[in-house]
Amino acid sequence: MMERLVIIPTYNEKENIEAIITAVMELPKLFHVLVIDDGSPDGTADIVKKMQKGKYKDCIYLIERSGKLGLGTAYITGFQWAIEHKANYIFEMDADFSHNPQDLLKLYDACAVQGADLAIGSRYVTGVNVVNWPMGRVLMSYFASKYVRTVLGVKIHDTTAGFVCYRRQLLETMELDKIRFKGYAFQIEMKFTASKCGAKIVEVPIVFVNRVLGTSKMSGGIFSEALLGVIRLKISSWFRKYPKL
Repeated sequence: MMERLVIIPTYNEKENIEAIITAVMELPKLFHVLVIDDGSPDGTADIVKKMQKGKYKDCIYLIERSGKLGLGTAYITGFQWAIEHKANYIFEMDADFSHNPQDLLKLYDACAVQGADLAIGSRYVTGVNVVNWPMGRVLMSYFASKYVRTVLGVKIHDTTAGFVCYRRQLLETMELDKIRFKGYAFQIEMKFTASKCGAKIVEVPIVFVNRVLGTSKMSGGIFSEALLGVIRLKISSWFRKYPKL
């Protein structure tokens, strides 16, 4: 049984993957890492396999998938693996250093010490803490979270955040097979479902830094999916009974 598992979905992250795993491994607390690679043609998975034979071989896991199957399905695959292997605290984190690995300790503390079921690394709980994003993207992300907060009635400032920690018991409760969104709307659906299940949710202030290496997977279409998906999510919630944590 492992205490802390960090899930990192990847597609063409050869510039970042070794460095991000190493940064996690060098934290003062032991974290295991599970990489979900969607058939990266740049050899990302090969780098992970090489690391599995090195210094941190007992702490690094890899699931290879056949192609780009979506962020949401990558995380669901990771969550199911984590539940099966009895990980106590399960983290989502990007490979590109937009999330500071040191902040994993803050998210863990929010759950393990402060008793949260879901801790969110929040860009917006104390203002706008984003570095090196174009202003248009900052505004789009910020107001998208405001929109989601209003429509869904959740008291979360950063509803699209992709840097979070779940207690395993929450993921076991959430009926993961009913999570429908595959893109960035997945992040919204997970937080909304957690709130519906009665989870204690805490937002931990972080600074989000735009990637330096590699190519962003973000697009305007992703935000459009999220904005339209929120309405569908709200309507479907009227006809669903959510299990309670």
